[in-house]
Amino acid sequence: MATLVHEHDWPDRVVIGTVGRPGARTFYLQARTGRRTTSVAMEKEWAASLAEKIDEVLDGLMVEDGNRYSVPEAAVAELVDDDPVEQPVEEDFRLGQLSLSFDRSTGQVVVQAFPLIEVESEEEAARLAAEDPEPEEALVLRMPVGTARAFAERARRVVASGRPACPRCGRPVDPDGHECPAPGTW
Repeated sequence: MATLVHEHDWPDRVVIGTVGRPGARTFYLQARTGRRTTSVAMEKEWAASLAEKIDEVLDGLMVEDGNRYSVPEAAVAELVDDDPVEQPVEEDFRLGQLSLSFDRSTGQVVVQAFPLIEVESEEEAARLAAEDPEPEEALVLRMPVGTARAFAERARRVVASGRPACPRCGRPVDPDGHECPAPGTW
């Protein structure tokens, strides 16, 4: 079976966003090109890691021979997208694997996302690992360096906008309270 590839080359919009309230949010990597939108559900940690790795790639390019790709040091305000994800969100797949690279021929950051494969037994997992099957779907996202820097900035802000941390134990505090495991607390 051929892999269904959701390809967004120079997308009109690409964001990390959420649906739901803090503590029960679902994170999405969402890309739109023209009228076609792809939404990949992901864990908060994936979003944070992707932003960090994009910044690492861009920072590395900045120090190369005169910054020949014109990588901005910080996100350009006009490129940061603060709007919510496009609704209704129709999840194409849940993220299971992610790769990041830089295409020097086009000056674009390339993100490839592949679905999570759920297995019911260790035997099935071992069989799949040995076979290394083609994924059913994939997202291939190519974005210019300015867009990538703005994407990473927004992703960091979305990740940080969750529940506040308890000053004693560091765990998230829900709006209706928090049972702190630290001694001598609430």
